[in-house]
Amino acid sequence: MKKVVKFGGSSLASAEQFRKVKEIILSETSRRFVVPSAPGKRRRSDTKVTDMLYACYDLAEGGKDFAHELRLIRERYEEIIDGLSLDLSLDGEFAVIEKNFKAHAGRDYAASRGEYLNGIVMANYLGFEFIDAAEVVFFKESGEFDAVRTNDVMEDRLKNLPNAVIPGFYGSNPDGSIRTFSR
Repeated sequence: MKKVVKFGGSSLASAEQFRKVKEIILSETSRRFVVPSAPGKRRRSDTKVTDMLYACYDLAEGGKDFAHELRLIRERYEEIIDGLSLDLSLDGEFAVIEKNFKAHAGRDYAASRGEYLNGIVMANYLGFEFIDAAEVVFFKESGEFDAVRTNDVMEDRLKNLPNAVIPGFYGSNPDGSIRTFSR
């Protein structure tokens, strides 16, 4: 049996939570495919990364400086990476995000980066293959989820993989742009 396990934001908000999730995943070999959310709140007064990304993108879209806000998001991921003692840099990913925010890539793109980045961290931590959801989850021109195409592509992509991490919350439109599911 193959199992897909989904973890929400609060269960992936810190390195300590990542360690708990890893224990859960590795405690049963049938848990082969992992769907992570973006980091949620670490404490009641905290802000979810998705909300931070929305606020950061709103500044970019308004032509305002968003460097400070993007740095705060980056620090959240660096805290997790350092806490897990991973040899992983997201420098290239953040450079692409900054460029795409400046190019007004859209709120769906902005929001999806939380899951995308957490997927990279989780895959690195588990030693699993990372698969960008935009490559295997599809929407129709109408905006409706394309279950048939998604199932076909996903099945083909996963058939020879022992394990994989595929971020949740987003996929791609027919033109290749990012589309999120509703929160």
